[in-house]
Amino acid sequence: MPRKSAAFLLYRLTGDRRLEVLIAHMGGPFWARKNERAWSIPKGEYTDEDPLLAARREFAEEVGEPVLTGETVDLGSFRQSSGKVITTFAAEGDFDPARFESNTFQMEWPKGSGRVREFPEVDRVEWTDPDRAAELLVKGQVPILARLRETLVARGVLDA
Repeated sequence: MPRKSAAFLLYRLTGDRRLEVLIAHMGGPFWARKNERAWSIPKGEYTDEDPLLAARREFAEEVGEPVLTGETVDLGSFRQSSGKVITTFAAEGDFDPARFESNTFQMEWPKGSGRVREFPEVDRVEWTDPDRAAELLVKGQVPILARLRETLVARGVLDA
């Protein structure tokens, strides 16, 4: 059975009705000097849990605050090149990146040194338009942006 992750994509509409999404730069030494393809939608693995509850939990762990929104939209599941399946939800909301605070993880670094260090799971979050997000996100998550746009157009939230 493939590994499963649940993700929560927060979006907002600017005053001139442009769409922005909140994305997260992955933490740790591997991603520290990378920008393009080093961003993700806040997400995390789960097993026998409701995917929406897992997505909300992971968002809170990686961003530092719970998702406080109105209606949640199920964007569906997306298979990654690794075989992992990401079930993704979205909602309109706002978040001030200055309040960002991620949980941490430990790993041996440098590899083979015997030293265990602590790193943030996410080292920063940013609001950006979907076109720029498509350049920054890991490739397997880019189709999620298209699904969000399609869903918002179909609901009359965004112009086609």
